[in-house]
Amino acid sequence: MKVIKHFLKAMLYAFPSQAMRKATLLPLILISSFGSVFSQTTTKVSGTVADSSGSVLSNVTVTEKGSSTRAETAVNGAFTISISNPNAVLVFSLLGYAPKEVSVAGQTMINVSLQQVSNSLQDVVVVGYGTQKKSSLTGAVSVVRPEEIQKRQATTVGEALQGLATGVNVRGGGQPGSEASIQIRGLKNMSNANPLYVIDGMITTANRDFNPDDIESLQILKDASAAAIYGSRAANGVIIITTKKGKSGPMRIDFSGKASVQQTPKYSLTATPAFVKLNDTAYSNAGIPQSNWQKHNLNNNTDWQDAAFQTGNMQDYNLSFSGGGNSGSYLVSANYFDNKGTVISTGFKRIGLRVNTQGTKGIFSIGENVAITNAQSDEMSGNPYVDVVRMLPTISIYNPNNPGGYGYGNEDSARTFGTNPVAHADLEDQKNENFRVRGNVWSELKFLPYLKYRLNLGYETSNDHYNYFRKKGSWTLNQPDDPSIANENRARFQSSLIENTLNFNKTFGKHSVAAVVGQTYQHDYYEQIWGNKRNMLYNPTTNTYYKVLDQGNTPTTGGYINEAVLLSYLGRVEYSYDDKYLLNGVIRRDGTSRLGAANRWGNFPSVSAAWRISREKFFNVSWIDDLKLRASYGTLGSSNIGYWDYIPVINTNSTMVVGTDQHLEAGATQVKLVNSDLRWEQLVQQNYGFDAVFLQNRLSVTAEYFIAETKDVLTPMPILLTTGNDGGNPYVNAVTLRNKGFEFSATYRENRTPVKYFGTVNVTTLRNKVSDLGYNRSRLFDGNTVTAIGNPIGMWYLLQTDGLFQNQAEIDAYKNKDGKVIQPDAKPGDIRFLDNNGDGQITNDDKAIVGSPWPKWEMGLNLGVSYKNFDLTMNWFGSFGAKVYNGYHSVVDRFDDNSNYRSDVSPWSPTNTNTSFPRIVYATTLNSRGDTERWLEDGSFFRMKYISLGYTIPARALKTIGFSSAQISLSAQNLITFTKYQGLDPEFVNTNIFQKGFDNFAFPNLKTYTVSLQFGF
Repeated sequence: MKVIKHFLKAMLYAFPSQAMRKATLLPLILISSFGSVFSQTTTKVSGTVADSSGSVLSNVTVTEKGSSTRAETAVNGAFTISISNPNAVLVFSLLGYAPKEVSVAGQTMINVSLQQVSNSLQDVVVVGYGTQKKSSLTGAVSVVRPEEIQKRQATTVGEALQGLATGVNVRGGGQPGSEASIQIRGLKNMSNANPLYVIDGMITTANRDFNPDDIESLQILKDASAAAIYGSRAANGVIIITTKKGKSGPMRIDFSGKASVQQTPKYSLTATPAFVKLNDTAYSNAGIPQSNWQKHNLNNNTDWQDAAFQTGNMQDYNLSFSGGGNSGSYLVSANYFDNKGTVISTGFKRIGLRVNTQGTKGIFSIGENVAITNAQSDEMSGNPYVDVVRMLPTISIYNPNNPGGYGYGNEDSARTFGTNPVAHADLEDQKNENFRVRGNVWSELKFLPYLKYRLNLGYETSNDHYNYFRKKGSWTLNQPDDPSIANENRARFQSSLIENTLNFNKTFGKHSVAAVVGQTYQHDYYEQIWGNKRNMLYNPTTNTYYKVLDQGNTPTTGGYINEAVLLSYLGRVEYSYDDKYLLNGVIRRDGTSRLGAANRWGNFPSVSAAWRISREKFFNVSWIDDLKLRASYGTLGSSNIGYWDYIPVINTNSTMVVGTDQHLEAGATQVKLVNSDLRWEQLVQQNYGFDAVFLQNRLSVTAEYFIAETKDVLTPMPILLTTGNDGGNPYVNAVTLRNKGFEFSATYRENRTPVKYFGTVNVTTLRNKVSDLGYNRSRLFDGNTVTAIGNPIGMWYLLQTDGLFQNQAEIDAYKNKDGKVIQPDAKPGDIRFLDNNGDGQITNDDKAIVGSPWPKWEMGLNLGVSYKNFDLTMNWFGSFGAKVYNGYHSVVDRFDDNSNYRSDVSPWSPTNTNTSFPRIVYATTLNSRGDTERWLEDGSFFRMKYISLGYTIPARALKTIGFSSAQISLSAQNLITFTKYQGLDPEFVNTNIFQKGFDNFAFPNLKTYTVSLQFGF
């Protein structure tokens, strides 16, 4: 209790205003008098829960109706629960089974049989500021089973979600501590923002310091009617996470451990003999005298991939203690996670502690959820996936003649500016450490059975520490002789949340009304300071540097503060008639400090309705168990820009010499122009869908069609530097984006036979289109892409090719309609480009839109089968129809400069004309220019994301050691991929929204092999 008191007092001082401090007084007094809630007189009831076939069921929740007392069945189906009333009613519930109520009536032994109802619409779903039965949902909400997330070896929640829900696009890589990119129902703005996370009522992020094993339930709110209760922050979707809680009964101890090894995919590159042959050919074809060819060091045959990559490993251990009594429960859990990366000198560690408690006394309830984590990351220097390609096999890893002692290119024998990845990892070190406390305290007063007030106080703080150290030495040709450099950065983030809500829930005959009204206040504060020193002190005896900032010289310092406030009012009304006609209305009003005073407030309403047609008297279809039609329409907003983008930036460092004495006077100059009239982005969404259950609840189907249009998208507008603007492009409300798509999900589950099995398939199609770019713009160019009105964002805009010239006659015959030879400088074996505008020459005017980086459809396939104590599960994910740019090929296949080459390359020559690969020529871009469709490939793939074989140890074998449950399993991730893509990984990430399909040497997904152990007692 002292720990909780100190935590609440720390929160008290964190709130800046007197009113906010007063708001924390009630829960502080209440929790101080919390006392012991587990000491009341109780009656123990035991028993076993099984299905209709007699097979025992584990993880069944047993609840004393009308109280918070809960227990859970063990792996052998047994349960024990302590109840306060010997005549209480017990409620037995398990996802996929119909809940059952049993009157105790003085019994101490009760055996229960549950009826399987696959994907039951009676399941309770957590929505914003409340819960609903799945059958009562009128919006688009996806529910993800926590065990599907936790079985995967993943650093973050986001990367584990892939393929588990329709409309949710997830892309991640294998870099230690990396966070996945998530899009819900397409790209809705130009900021590529992730969705909003709500964890136990706290508005926050589920970043790399959040432990996925803590999750008890996860819901994804996808349309406006479901997400509108969160208003301006919900434009990119909402992910609601509820963490685990203790259950009634004696203390239970649970442990899970995973140990994994990881392997990175590798390129197929040439060794020294093949490299020398190809390189000499390229020089020869360019007409360069042999005396000017590279003088290769044939004694070296370096495999740079072996030097830069290693076998990675992961360890993930979780230990929890939980239990409770009639009036309360507790859970304490700890996590240790360690990932040694597949790239040398990279890694990520996390240690965490969570404490969740709750209790009830009469009409009053109180609880808290607190998580404390410390995360450390050894960051990657540069990009080794580029470096191993750019470095030549004829270069040695070490060279004592170079500054720092490492090998790299030189003008005589290895003309490359490639980076030595071993040198870069040693000479440059970057480390990040983050200590975070995140949690909330809530209290409830239940004035009437149908009227409840809730106060939720949330607080999050993180202390960030970044260290950068650069030793003296070089890792590439012609690198400046930089001194040793030390940079240290320290920052602190605080977020305070106050929420007051009033809930009403009452049934009047066949009429049911549920309503919530509330007010929320969130204050974010971030401050950072940094310092930099050069020429750090070096000890040649120990070959070490003194890295403390009191050493060195040429100091520089800096810092800044960011602060934002969001004040909101919200309301929702849900109406149901006979659980047949359902209506839902939401309104939220948000005010943000990120916009100017004239436009700070925005209103975001939504309405949705559903008709459970299967409950109509005229509906009599025996093979349809439930059928519901849904429709919704609503508005969301976003102000996802910087803290101060509506305020001009002033530089106060300017000075001028004035007066007869020529003294210095300080000055100030506006260096960034801004638009003070910035207003909310507005996302208007429509959603139409149905939910159906067939075949005695074995098969469930959900389908959705949605249309979403974002108006007044906030985007930076390039302006001329002659305006005096030199502080970045100002934001404007300019762009209009439109997304529409179809989602389909079907699950078949059979639990009534000795061999139990299930299968889920989900399919998503999405089309995005730019309706307006604003300010009379019709096109935007970014790299090799164009974004034009009427087309999707970032379409490929490239020169088109038409095979190779096989002889001089073909070159001479390739003319435009006026008889002009189009490529007079070409040679046999060179690429023939299309002269699309017919002007007789190849220029940028011949470029055309040649493909889309957006997949036509994506699919997830989840399968499982179990027999007795064995179970086998697998998850597949596929993406189909995207055209992607192979950055790897655009480097290794160009030959106009020096890098390594593909080992299977077969270039054109007079004796090898039956090939699509052009002749290789050094020092000319004729066949190597990057703005051609030559580098485009089909990015479709179908990948086994996860496969696992598990064995549950029989209960009778566990009795001798006192365990109630235990399971061991073997699993693998990213084991099999079907694709035609020739890059390292078709499932790459590019965070530039205009170049989504550009595989620019992204960190690939890794093959991971894991052994797991779980047990409880």
